[in-house]
Amino acid sequence: MKIAVCDDCQEDALRLRNLLEGQDVRLYADAGQLLADVEERGMRFDLYLLDIYMEGSTGGIELAGRIRQRDDEAAICFISTSDDFYREAYDLYAVQYLLKPVGEAEVKRLLERLARRIVREREQRLGYKWRGQSGFIPYGRILYIDSREHTLFIHCEDGTVQECKGKLDDLEVQVCGEVFSRCHQSFIVNMYHVDRLEGNDLLVAGHSIPVSRRYFAGVKSRYQEILFEEVD
Repeated sequence: MKIAVCDDCQEDALRLRNLLEGQDVRLYADAGQLLADVEERGMRFDLYLLDIYMEGSTGGIELAGRIRQRDDEAAICFISTSDDFYREAYDLYAVQYLLKPVGEAEVKRLLERLARRIVREREQRLGYKWRGQSGFIPYGRILYIDSREHTLFIHCEDGTVQECKGKLDDLEVQVCGEVFSRCHQSFIVNMYHVDRLEGNDLLVAGHSIPVSRRYFAGVKSRYQEILFEEVD
């Protein structure tokens, strides 16, 4: 799991990193460093652990708001010496609010909760309609989807291809995020089925899927994130 810890107290930050042993943890000493990675470099994390009280112009609450603008599904957890900001945390859909000093059991429960959420998201299903028939395909079974002449072709890991009327632009809004990424004008790929990124192509179960210049940076970033998840 890829986790950002933003806390200007080095002792507290190092303690959290020790409690998060086995995860891919990146430490930030101030909000500006984290915002630069999120807003300018397009980095994404599975979990953001943010200290509410930090010196400087940007505190944890404002930082969370900025992150939320870029990633409305971000899992945000506040850490604080006070419970004064429960209401603000609730408004920002924080997954947890932890009081310092943070304990091992609290961190374990947080990670287990987040892991279950990730699994649920990966078990989502894509609905389709075709020639009077309709059904659902679990996200995990889908390799990639391509589009030709207003028809979507859903390529599944068992070798079947389900046709469906629709536009790839509309589907992108519906499914792209943690599991699927748009990589080309005509392709959406399940990033968890990508074997490797080779030049400007994604190799997916023996299929070579082109990645256009427009989508390359985002696709490469998501591919690298998943590699870190697999290492974890």
